[in-house]
Amino acid sequence: MTSKPSKLAAVLPDLSPLRSSRGFRLLWIQGLVTYFASFMAMIALPLQIKDLTGSPLAVGAMGAVELVPLIVFGLYGGALADAVDRRRMILGTEAGLGLLALILLVNAALPEPMLWPLYLVAAGVSACSGLQRPALDSLIARIVPHDQLTAAAALNAIRWQAGAIAGPAVAGVVVAYAGHATAYGLTVVGFAVSVLLCLRLDPAPPAHDARKPSLRGIAEGARYAWSRPVLLGTYAIDLAAMVFAFPNTIFPFLADDLDAEWALGLMYAAGSVGSVLLSLTSGWTSRVRRHGLFVVFGAAGWGLAVAAAGWFSNVWLVLLCLAFAGAGDMLSGLGRSTIWNQTIPESLRGRLAGIEVLSYSVGPQLGQVRAGAMAGWTGTRPAIWSGGVVCVLSVGVLAAVLPKLVTYDAETDEDAVARRHAAAGAGAGA
Repeated sequence: MTSKPSKLAAVLPDLSPLRSSRGFRLLWIQGLVTYFASFMAMIALPLQIKDLTGSPLAVGAMGAVELVPLIVFGLYGGALADAVDRRRMILGTEAGLGLLALILLVNAALPEPMLWPLYLVAAGVSACSGLQRPALDSLIARIVPHDQLTAAAALNAIRWQAGAIAGPAVAGVVVAYAGHATAYGLTVVGFAVSVLLCLRLDPAPPAHDARKPSLRGIAEGARYAWSRPVLLGTYAIDLAAMVFAFPNTIFPFLADDLDAEWALGLMYAAGSVGSVLLSLTSGWTSRVRRHGLFVVFGAAGWGLAVAAAGWFSNVWLVLLCLAFAGAGDMLSGLGRSTIWNQTIPESLRGRLAGIEVLSYSVGPQLGQVRAGAMAGWTGTRPAIWSGGVVCVLSVGVLAAVLPKLVTYDAETDEDAVARRHAAAGAGAGA
């Protein structure tokens, strides 16, 4: 009778970071509120552009408007996060996002809503997100014990996936029955609650040797990443996986090919379902030291599952494959997040988080271009399965070229050991 709880506990998510860190608890709850609020606007905004213009091109242009601010402010935000109080950055950008949502609310309440503010707000949201993400990511290693970083990554993933699945569903109902203004109003309320939670965070001042943000500082972070094969491998493998095996943009055409237009929404949701299932059974990941294997096998599993999704003609098998792909992506993400938090020095953490923003934003964008162009040339399903195959091959080549990623061990890696000793020293000093 006593063995069953222990086996169950070994599978369920490790809640240690929520118990041991007040700062992590606040950030986790704040993030949950923010994700629901953000998804409310993320659904309402493109729908409003569609209603105003009736043009797919006008809706797609929102992605182009968002990309450049995300890249520019992501890199600058990384340098800024190493030079100023990260709590102030999070608080300021969260308030900025709330003000942008207020602009959407006012515009939607006009007798004739205008189009140009929607693009302006989309660019502003992208800029604020680019500034905020490095500060948020780099704060985790400071407030969570070193041996709980994998568990923290899994809990953050559960939080994100809860918002990704429930947020759009609720937003769709709100927009359909109550209108865009109501959705934007709920977004404003969500960000107001989030700001109140951020005010309760402890200050997070920069390291004593912090420099003012500059291009030289950004270049210093890039040189550090380039000099560390383990970090370089995490960026390169994630980029390859997204560029070659990110088929979301051609899901409508896949649904047509399978004569299953009814399954389009399920195709978009399947990956998130797989990610959630892995996150909810992630207790075992806290006891693993070889996180580089997470990155490699997770990305290879993602590519293999995407290839299978493009090969099968049964829609239920396709959905199952997409769920497996989401689980593989989540496993790889857990490995990347843990390695970053375990190895990057405190003084460079913000700048490296900025590079990570660049990695995760550019990969899917290029992947959509590749998938669309390939589908026009070879057809939808060949574009999907061939991309998955190339993804697996690319991951194999990168793993062979960067063997330190494969052999990474949290107990023996010199950067991880140095970071663990620094964290222990900081804890003793406190």
